Amino acid sequence: MQNDNLTTSDYVVVKAKENGVTIIGLTRGKDTRFHHSEKLDKGEVMIAQFTEHTSAIKIRGKASILTKHGIVESGE
Repeated sequence: MQNDNLTTSDYVVVKAKENGVTIIGLTRGKDTRFHHSEKLDKGEVMIAQFTEHTSAIKIRGKASILTKHGIVESGE
């Protein structure tokens, strides 16, 4: 059975503006913990989704982050 929260959760698009941009997924629950990380090089794009396990995403380095709320620039 498919969880409707997983299919309707918000997405974010992260586009690296330099090599070595790090994206870190943080867990939900009583204690917030790192649960996944990815490294992007300049020009690479990652599409991430908030789920029942992911409550936050931390981004290190220069990147453009596209959300339903607009575009945010990190690392500047």
